[in-house]
Amino acid sequence: MPSRPDTVRVLLDLNGRTYSSELGIDVERNTPSPLYRWLVACTLFSARISQALALSAAKALSQHKWNTPQKMAASTWAQRTKVLNQSGYARYDESTSRMLGDAAGHLLDAYGGDLRRLREAAGRDPRRERALLKEFKGIGDVGADIFFREVQTVWDELYPFVDKKALAAAKRLGLPASGRELAKLVPRRDLPRLLSALVRTDLAKDGYEAVKERAGQEKAG
Repeated sequence: MPSRPDTVRVLLDLNGRTYSSELGIDVERNTPSPLYRWLVACTLFSARISQALALSAAKALSQHKWNTPQKMAASTWAQRTKVLNQSGYARYDESTSRMLGDAAGHLLDAYGGDLRRLREAAGRDPRRERALLKEFKGIGDVGADIFFREVQTVWDELYPFVDKKALAAAKRLGLPASGRELAKLVPRRDLPRLLSALVRTDLAKDGYEAVKERAGQEKAG
C-alpha cells in the first residue's frame, strides 16, 4: 500500500491544477472580476455535463469579455445562448444563458457587483455564505462546494473546506476521510490543488489505478 505522502505527491504531480487556474482566473486576488468569473464557472460546472465542456464554455464566455456582471448583464440572452451552444454546451445553453443573466442582475442589485460584499453580508459565516450563494440562479450545494474549494485560500473562514466528492475520492486512495485530517497532508495554500486532483482523479478513466500505480512505484524506488 503506497504511503500517504507518496499518494499526495503523485496526486499533485498528475492532477494538481485547480480549475480556476486552468481558466486563467486568479481567485487569490480576491477582487470583483476574478470572483465573478469563478462564480460563472461554478454555475457551468453544476450542470450535468462533462467538465471538459464546462471549461470550454467558461473560456468562451471569457473570450467575449463577459468577465464582470455589468458586461454579462449587458449581453443578450441570444448572444449568450449562441456562445454556449457553439462551445458544446448545447443541452443547457438556453436555460444556462437565462441563469447567467439573472445571476448577474442579482449580483449587481444585491451587492453592487462585488461578491466580497456577499461575504461581509454573511458576517463571514460559511453557512450564511452558502445560503446567499444559493440565491444565485444556477448555484446549489454542488456549485457552492466548487466555489468554496478554491476561494478558501482567500476567504479564511472557509478553511479547511473539503467537499464530499473529494473526500470520497480520498477514501478510495487510502487518505483520511476527514476534511481536517486531509488538510494536514499539504500546506494550507495547496489544499485546493489537492482537492482538484482528487476530483480529477475520480473523473478520469482509470484515474485511481494510475495514481496507485505511480505511488507504488515511488514507494518501491
